[in-house]
Amino acid sequence: MAKKGTDFVCQNCGAVYPKWQGKCDACGEWNTIVEEQVGGEGFSNLTPKHKGKMIDFVPLTGAEENLERLSTGIKELDRVCGGGLVAGSVILVGGDPGIGKSTLLLQACAKVAELPSKPEVFYISGEEAIDQVRIRAKRLGLEKAPVHLASATDIRDIVATLEKANANVVIIDSIQTMYLEDVESTPGSVTQVRACSYELIKLAKRKGFTLFVVGHVTKQGSIAGPRVLEHMVDTVLYFEGERGHHFRILRAVKNRFGATDEIGVFEMQDQGLVEVENPSALFLAERQGNISGSCVFAGIEGSRPVLVEIQALVSPTGYASPKRAVVGWDSNRLAMVLAVLEARCGMNLSSQDVYLNIAGGLRITEPAADLAVAMAVISSMTNKPLPHDMVIFGEIGLSGEIRAVTQPSLRLKEAQKLGFASCIVPPTHSKDKKSGLHTDMNVYEIGNVQRLINWFN
Repeated sequence: MAKKGTDFVCQNCGAVYPKWQGKCDACGEWNTIVEEQVGGEGFSNLTPKHKGKMIDFVPLTGAEENLERLSTGIKELDRVCGGGLVAGSVILVGGDPGIGKSTLLLQACAKVAELPSKPEVFYISGEEAIDQVRIRAKRLGLEKAPVHLASATDIRDIVATLEKANANVVIIDSIQTMYLEDVESTPGSVTQVRACSYELIKLAKRKGFTLFVVGHVTKQGSIAGPRVLEHMVDTVLYFEGERGHHFRILRAVKNRFGATDEIGVFEMQDQGLVEVENPSALFLAERQGNISGSCVFAGIEGSRPVLVEIQALVSPTGYASPKRAVVGWDSNRLAMVLAVLEARCGMNLSSQDVYLNIAGGLRITEPAADLAVAMAVISSMTNKPLPHDMVIFGEIGLSGEIRAVTQPSLRLKEAQKLGFASCIVPPTHSKDKKSGLHTDMNVYEIGNVQRLINWFN
């Protein structure tokens, strides 16, 4: 029998080392490596209890089972989950502290419990006492919802309770507070998170209930604990937004039962999180016309078109190296766009500070925002505003060409619905010219960034 020993495990990424060291070579973090007990019998010394059985293989074709989904009563949450909750699925929810994860899940479980079918909903909190959860429920007006509430951290007790219950939805808040007595490490460690998650996921698959697991995030914004946790679950949702801002974005980065990169938009109010059915109108509500450095970008988030305002400010620098400040977009992407404007359009930005902001707290990741960012920068540089009823989208290449993006008609349809009359878009592909862009807007196609300057001359 192999003796028990210790390993040194990074609590940020799960990398294992034979001895302690200050910096993790895998993720680059300092002081995240702690000693954990491992061991027992090695696999080489294990005697199999029974011989393996032959498994059956089937062809790809066959009967398809329609997934039955349980509506949460919150349309934005249903959208991100792919249309509702699938029985036996496991959903991991991550986000910054205080962003509203517990509030959203408490609202969701209360609405589910009040459905006419009367599903059994269990809310298990490891971070808060029962009275604290009750205070939040009373503030949200949910104190009369038939939710089974408990405060527990021992996985064995939770599993034993759920084994005898006929649960439909179970919420664990949060996985970092749970522990197994068999694992000799503190709650929240990589080993404990992996072991506790495995026990809960195995139970959810066997009993067929939907499991929500709340996960803490690191200072970089990724879910804390081993990366294998995100592979074990069916859906990974990130709750995004600034704590001082009233908008919240729920984004699906993984979904085995729906589209990824789907978003749900919420607004934090006194009565909790309120879903926003038309985020484009809300993001543009405070927009002021005839201001230089401002333009409207027509983007796609998942399957939903979203219009947001992109703001740029260019001012002479007072330092040897100009400053580049970005909120809501990739700073490396901004550096590339500025380099293209200097090399292809002859603009002198090396002596200018550039500030870029995506209004509303939304974070944009698609390259289709390149053209809108370039137009906002040029507008601020020349101090000439763009038409207030114009939307822009397109990807910029290093040679200065404007490349086509996906779903242009859907973007323009959303813009036309909100009253926009003109647009600047990349050249239409030949295969798309047969059908056109299906819009009554004034369409201006630009194939190269050098033509951008003409709008401000």
